[in-house]
Amino acid sequence: MDRGCSAICLQTLLGVARIKKITTTPANIPSFGHPPGTLAFWRSLILPLIGKHPTPFYCFSVDPVREALAELDVHFGHLPVRHWLSTKTQPLRPLLQWWKGQGRPIEVVSEFEFLAALKEGFAPENILVNGPAKHHWLTRHARPGLLVNFDSVAEAKALAPLAKKFHWTAGVRLLTGEEFDPENREWPTQFGLTGAEAIPLIRWLRRSGLEVKTVHFHLRTNVASPSVYARAIAEVADICRAARLTPRHLDVGGGFPPDHVLTRDGHPVAKGFDLAAMAKVYEDALRQFPQTTELWLENGRWLAARSGVLVVKILEAKERRGLRNLICDGGRTLNALVSNWEDHELFSLPPRRGGTCLTTVNGPTCMAFDQLARRPLPRSLRPGDHLVWMDAGAYHLSWETRFSHGLCTVFWHDGKTTRLVRQRESFDDWWSQWK
Repeated sequence: MDRGCSAICLQTLLGVARIKKITTTPANIPSFGHPPGTLAFWRSLILPLIGKHPTPFYCFSVDPVREALAELDVHFGHLPVRHWLSTKTQPLRPLLQWWKGQGRPIEVVSEFEFLAALKEGFAPENILVNGPAKHHWLTRHARPGLLVNFDSVAEAKALAPLAKKFHWTAGVRLLTGEEFDPENREWPTQFGLTGAEAIPLIRWLRRSGLEVKTVHFHLRTNVASPSVYARAIAEVADICRAARLTPRHLDVGGGFPPDHVLTRDGHPVAKGFDLAAMAKVYEDALRQFPQTTELWLENGRWLAARSGVLVVKILEAKERRGLRNLICDGGRTLNALVSNWEDHELFSLPPRRGGTCLTTVNGPTCMAFDQLARRPLPRSLRPGDHLVWMDAGAYHLSWETRFSHGLCTVFWHDGKTTRLVRQRESFDDWWSQWK
């Protein structure tokens, strides 16, 4: 055997040894805490689909959304709370239809979302328009009765004539000190008005004959603690006092962190967050805003994350330098961008047991970035098995990509039956878009 071959064999043996060593450390497996009944629920929906439909696919269900709303009612039912569906979180047509059937309102932040809300029959007075730079598209679709939160001075001045003409419920979005770029806490986001901008703008709108009825702020996703909201609300109250504004609606946005999701370093994103404590924050907010008649909440991620799963199939298994790679037909690049900064629970169909080894679950794209998960997983997993990525109901549809693949199949469970609501994209669908 030559020296080069010996080196390769030694490297291979060392890699296998490292894999075997990892099998003896099950404590490395992250704990997500999903109840057995939740896992059984998703198995019951997915098993009839496997083998009959190609993977990858998403499966969404209304049942977890109902469960989430009921949980919010337990804690906030005594408060004048209005829940808005955040369209960007899950732009899923059957969900919009169900939400409308419940008589609930919808929040949109883009032209396409706004047109989708109209297409599904939401009345203008049940459509809340947020987001930046909307004066560049909302002028084309103005309707009487809309609810619009102005994001900037330029936007407010451009849209004020339409707001007066069409009797919009006007609001302002404020940028508080609690809002920052999630990738760098030193920097603010691009959204909303600073106090120095908002106070003169509110006065200008008043002089122009337009009453500001809503004050809005939105912090970010996965807000760590109710105390963060409390500090933001206090800052908003100070701005309103300086502007002599008594809003009828306090729109506190969303940002509740979902349960059963971990950061990439293994910490629950919902650690330290408590709905009972959040209710006390809202009670205190109403004391600070005594003329406010409604609290508006836009907790799309908290409502929707639990309502969907992603199902992928293992295509191939490789081992090198102490790591096992399971190459699947779906992954981060195509289907689950949030895996870049979060860990979600995975389970297999059929269930696999036995010793574990450090494993990367890869998607099919030609990118090292395409990693759905990296953690100890059963060595018994093999090509042909299916993996179910939990809590795929928030932002997965919004951020899905093609990357030289077709968009995947989508199923919807209405509480009784599961049906196909989007066909897998074919090559002709993808290529025929070109003229």
